[in-house]
Amino acid sequence: MKSTPKEEKWDLEIEPLSGLFDINWRELWQYRDLLGLFVRRDIVSTYKQTVLGPLWFFIQPILTTLIYVLIFGNIAGISTGGVPKVLFYLSGITLWNYFQECLLKTASTFSLNQNLFGKVYFPRLIAPLSIIISNLFKFFVQLTLFLVTWVYFLVKPTSDINPNSTLLLFPIYLLLLSGLGLSFGLLISSMTTKYRDLRYLIQFGVQLLMYATPIVYPLSIAPEKYRWLIQLNPITSIVEAFKYSFLGEGYFSVSGLVYSFVCMLVTLAVSILVFNRVEKSFMDTV
Repeated sequence: MKSTPKEEKWDLEIEPLSGLFDINWRELWQYRDLLGLFVRRDIVSTYKQTVLGPLWFFIQPILTTLIYVLIFGNIAGISTGGVPKVLFYLSGITLWNYFQECLLKTASTFSLNQNLFGKVYFPRLIAPLSIIISNLFKFFVQLTLFLVTWVYFLVKPTSDINPNSTLLLFPIYLLLLSGLGLSFGLLISSMTTKYRDLRYLIQFGVQLLMYATPIVYPLSIAPEKYRWLIQLNPITSIVEAFKYSFLGEGYFSVSGLVYSFVCMLVTLAVSILVFNRVEKSFMDTV
């Protein structure tokens, strides 16, 4: 008699995603140790062979703040709404640096890791997620610098700083920034695997976006006829809410934060759709 072959059992089966919006959350959780290694790699490798090392986390925002104070505050004479110039610019720089780092590094993660992707399998979403998490370390270091400066001016009798209870919403501000940085970066990264010209426009585009965000100026001084254009930027309401919470200067708008949240969800959905479509063949086009 002819014996029937036994079914082979595999410990792991790698299959393509069946739907454009599918994300294997269980698989991401199973690779959490790899995520931790990627996060550690991103933090350690940033300033590993530099003389000053992690001190650059402080030096960069300090130098940028001083330049903004000199150029925009003193030479251009742009008002900061009564808030000390150092504190006003440092608050915007702290938020913008985190969003910018998340977007730019996520946007190039697939091209930078193509050798690794071609040799071993792991959920590709691990790479951009590690960037979002590792940048939190730099963000909290710079946030500490901001808080020290904030407390100094807060206890100073002549300073006109009025923090309020909306400080409790800070985790929401951070979540929105992370989500927008991830979604925009993931979308750009997926598109640059095929349209490589986009990578040359990213740096320029991010610089333009910064000036379309109230970082070096308060939204209140923007002309009324252009203000709605600035408010179309989903980062605007987050930056303004952060300044309002800590400094008492700015516009706190629940509808603006909801708008930023909706933009994050829509962009994230589109980026996942594009990512899942590109992932199946991006090694052939990178």
